[in-house]
Amino acid sequence: MKIITKLTAVLALTLLFSANAFAQKNFMTDAKKAFESQEYFNSIELYKKAYTKAKKKEDKAFIVFRTAECYRLIGDVKQAEAWYIKAIKANYTEPKAKLYLADAKKAQEKYNEALIEYNNYKKEVPSDPRGEDGAKSCELAQKWKDAPTRYKVENVALINTKDFDFAPSYADKKYNKLYFTSTRPGVVGGTTVDGSLGENYSDIFETMMDKNGKWSTPVSLPEPLNTKANEGLSNITKKGDLLFFTRCEVESKKVTTNQIWSAVKKGTAWGDPVKLDFCIDSFKYASPCISADGQTLLFCSNIPGGQGDNDIWMSKYDKKTKKWGNPINLGSTINTPGNEQYPFIHEDGTLYFSSTGHLGMGGLDIFKAEKKGEDQWGNVTNMKYPINSAGDDFGIIFEGKKERGYLSSNREGTKGADDIWSFVLPPLLFTIEGVVTDCKFKEVIPGVVIKLVGSDGSSVETKTDAAGYYKFAENGTGRYVNPNTSYVITTQVGIDVKTTQAPVGFLNSSDKVKETTVGVEEAKTFKHDFCLVPIERFIRFPDVLYLLGMADLEHPSNPRDSLNFLYQTLLDNPTFVIELSSHTDYRGSDAANQKLSEARAKSCVDYLITKGINPDRLKAKGYGEKAPVEVKDAEGKVIATLTEKYINKETKGKSKEEYEAMMQKNRRTVFSVLRKDFVDPNAPKDVAPPPTPPKPEGEEEGGE
Repeated sequence: MKIITKLTAVLALTLLFSANAFAQKNFMTDAKKAFESQEYFNSIELYKKAYTKAKKKEDKAFIVFRTAECYRLIGDVKQAEAWYIKAIKANYTEPKAKLYLADAKKAQEKYNEALIEYNNYKKEVPSDPRGEDGAKSCELAQKWKDAPTRYKVENVALINTKDFDFAPSYADKKYNKLYFTSTRPGVVGGTTVDGSLGENYSDIFETMMDKNGKWSTPVSLPEPLNTKANEGLSNITKKGDLLFFTRCEVESKKVTTNQIWSAVKKGTAWGDPVKLDFCIDSFKYASPCISADGQTLLFCSNIPGGQGDNDIWMSKYDKKTKKWGNPINLGSTINTPGNEQYPFIHEDGTLYFSSTGHLGMGGLDIFKAEKKGEDQWGNVTNMKYPINSAGDDFGIIFEGKKERGYLSSNREGTKGADDIWSFVLPPLLFTIEGVVTDCKFKEVIPGVVIKLVGSDGSSVETKTDAAGYYKFAENGTGRYVNPNTSYVITTQVGIDVKTTQAPVGFLNSSDKVKETTVGVEEAKTFKHDFCLVPIERFIRFPDVLYLLGMADLEHPSNPRDSLNFLYQTLLDNPTFVIELSSHTDYRGSDAANQKLSEARAKSCVDYLITKGINPDRLKAKGYGEKAPVEVKDAEGKVIATLTEKYINKETKGKSKEEYEAMMQKNRRTVFSVLRKDFVDPNAPKDVAPPPTPPKPEGEEEGGE
């Protein structure tokens, strides 16, 4: 884990050893001095030389461990892993060697191996939660990688080098200028090497995006902003008139720490920087982030009163005194015993930051916390893969309210030490589509209105095209099918006077299809087809059954349920006037059957009237035994009717129940559409009645 690399190592002023340090005989003493002065890069060679002089096994084990520490602190996890293994084999006794070995393995995605080492550490130091948390993080990391979020992350190759390039920030309102920190050639400090990493001292660099989306060659900002010291981790106010950044001044034979400075824009250049009042030389202050209103400054520091090595703190600006107030710790909901760094306040108030203390995938992970009130945040959640990786992921920024921006990482695919990566959350697009056909003839129906009503209050309509196809999808101006929303899809037929593709001769249906995007995390197309019932001379609906010789609705099958279907059909088609036609079987006299069928039709009409249907829309008609049910073959061709002769023939030698079942088919009620121009007299007068569809051609009496 590069705990120091991003905050202390790159931006920390370290004591520069003289060129003859390697010529001194006491390499052990020199190595310890270099290590304590954060000269980790120089310390490695000194410890290796000290190892050749060491005699005692415990001294050799200590040297190997310290060498591993140096590699860890400069961010070389592969070498750190190798040297921690050597230290453990050399019987180095401190359990933290196992902990750091686990961290190094996890940072290389060796999650199974890291899990073993975390458990080994947990056995030796059960009181330290880092063992159990590390084991959990390995399991979570693999889970998150196996099921990545929708974010897309790409290396910004045009502005990255083999050196350290990290901590981007937007430098203008148009989001086409970036400031970032780099140790590449061209820094103001020239070729002076920072002994902590063996790299140039860092500067703040600037790059501009042209109209084609191409970044210009980065250049170091001129003095007085950049100096021979380390500068970086900058952040600019929304107005673009005030810059905050981190500087570590160089003083001969003296170790100084990160401090936060500010500079005011003067014309097109930055004025002389000034160190913020609350900064104390003996503590570290870095990664400033200014709120949109310019009144709250977040930063990270190791000042007393925190939760761990580095915490995120806050300072409020006093307009009267024109000074920044004393730092306030963000508390244990954000800060941990680990390292919290690189705060960023999104325009919606969400706090983003990096941490090694919360459960993560590798070294530094990026987390977000919801705004809970004035200067308060909570519900910390990991941004998961691919925003995070096994490496160090930090310094995230967003382009205003858009779900895109930049972050820093040394993940696999990085050109050098740290790189700047872009990220974007592609829109979660959903489509609902289908085809509407004729239930009987299976032909497509153009011009049918499809209505989509969402639980979020949205309501949109479209029509089927010439192929009977409909589609609800992103159209470039608005989103029809939204994430985390439930929908009801319905059909509506009628005549549109503006088009010749209007569907005619079909019943509107109350059938509703339900669909939901709640919890769906991937773009998806939902398919829902509909078929509409054509309007024929007689339309069969769920059987209204009658007891033999009876006209009431007291059959055990509860005929009212069947009539409720017809009731809904009338509600869905408010301009229809229908005839309810009832029939009997052939037993009994013609006169009796005629009277019985009329009574049956009337009982159906009476029931619908009690449900609120206007009597003027209903006509009862009895046909007695004159219209037996038609018998059709597999292709729909009429081959017979259920007459006495046919039924007797078909049920000869069969049970009485089978005979009665065929007879029951004739005891039926159907309906037909007489007109489609009914106007409700109680309807508001300013509401025009819907147009009347033309009468379907080729109507004929239908059966089953």
